[in-house]
Amino acid sequence: MIYAEVTPNPATMKFVANHLLSEYGRVFDFKNEASAEASPLAQRIFSFPFVTGVFIAQNFITISKMDGVEWDEVMLELREYLSNYLNAGQPILKDNVKPESATDVSEIKVGQSDHKKAHGPIEEQIVEILDEYVRPAVEGDGGAIHFKSYEAGKLSVVLKGACNGCPSSTVTLKAGIQALFDRMLPEVKEVVAEEED
Repeated sequence: MIYAEVTPNPATMKFVANHLLSEYGRVFDFKNEASAEASPLAQRIFSFPFVTGVFIAQNFITISKMDGVEWDEVMLELREYLSNYLNAGQPILKDNVKPESATDVSEIKVGQSDHKKAHGPIEEQIVEILDEYVRPAVEGDGGAIHFKSYEAGKLSVVLKGACNGCPSSTVTLKAGIQALFDRMLPEVKEVVAEEED
């Protein structure tokens, strides 16, 4: 069973499945069909001419569409396609997809990679706050957030899925995440979103 949820980003729609699509914490962000080599499902979704991005997480897929196409024109078709694909037992990801071999795929092992990037006690606290308080809300909106770096009071994060390019992501960063750090870890003076390296 698949159901669709509106996200804060008008260009994306979240499709939630009733079974596991990816291991917990493994997310895949495909910007085009060429980058989707690791996912037969994403490649198939890109065959729809209006699709501009596919994000796969534990139990949902966030699909981005081009301007000029309305969700009410394509949502039912996408939902039915996803439902039929998953019910037929078709592959979501290739078996051999591993972080070290996923060169064209922005893939992060949540928690594990974030903690590897955190080198000091403040970075560890930042990652824990992101994991516990921010990540569940961001995933609820069809996206993902990851720690990138912390230096001189400036926290850099990477936004993926529905959050990437969302008009309200600036409000989320400033009013939501920054306010949370103001209360919980005042050493963080600024939160910014950056592209992944």
